[in-house]
Amino acid sequence: MSSTYARDLAQIEQANATGRIPVVFVHGLWLLPSSWERWARLFADAGFAPVTPGWPDDPETVAEANAHPEVFAHKTVGQVADHYCDLIGKLERKPAVVGHSFGGLLTQILAGRGMSVASVAIDPAPFQGVLPLPISSLRSAAPVLTNPANIHRAVPLTYEQFRYAFANAVSEEEAKGLYETFCVPAPGAPLFQAAVANFNPWSETKVDSTTEDRGPLLLISGEKDHTVPWAITHASYKKQARNTHHVTEIVEMPGRGHSLTIDNGWREVCGTALTFIQRFAHP
Repeated sequence: MSSTYARDLAQIEQANATGRIPVVFVHGLWLLPSSWERWARLFADAGFAPVTPGWPDDPETVAEANAHPEVFAHKTVGQVADHYCDLIGKLERKPAVVGHSFGGLLTQILAGRGMSVASVAIDPAPFQGVLPLPISSLRSAAPVLTNPANIHRAVPLTYEQFRYAFANAVSEEEAKGLYETFCVPAPGAPLFQAAVANFNPWSETKVDSTTEDRGPLLLISGEKDHTVPWAITHASYKKQARNTHHVTEIVEMPGRGHSLTIDNGWREVCGTALTFIQRFAHP
């Protein structure tokens, strides 16, 4: 058992002991569970039981991740989704789920499996059937997709790549701080899976958006996001809105980029997610 998995199990045990509604936070590529620490405190103050699991084999710290990038390699969307399903299955109460970027895609996969009481997908990576592919998204993914061998590797971002893909809407000083504090290598496989999803009928990025077990869903888009622009998030929303069983909503955060969950404006985004979840999950 990895130290991260042991930590996750301890969090689940603690959440169960509180009797509160859990909120599971799902990070995306190039980040770790620690990116949710401030969110977890705010949700705990609001009466929820936050749980911040890692992807399989996630290191504990950014320093450890950068020293051993190989641990991220070979992780696929399906593998990670099953990992989160396993962890959520150990909770005594059905949780709300909040995810960012590829964590936002995973959030929608989990919702489609009936695993959440309410869900918030923030700048979510596209699922199968979402067609827009803006140039800025291609440029953001280029550090991985330009080399086919990266499908089997863990890929770090240079500061310049992080600045474009994540931190384009903050100051240079803040962007450098975010890069040093949060950025870690990421598996290349999920980006390749997303890139070919619409040509693969068995894609692991498939989302069951119409099931009656999905629960209410909010999609949040950063206005200036290069990695997942409005066109992608809105296309995801239009597919999700076909669900006749539950509320589906979308909101755009003005002036925000892909770093909106970790930069100086995180609290506004967090508050938006919290307000939505409070409508459907009462602590």
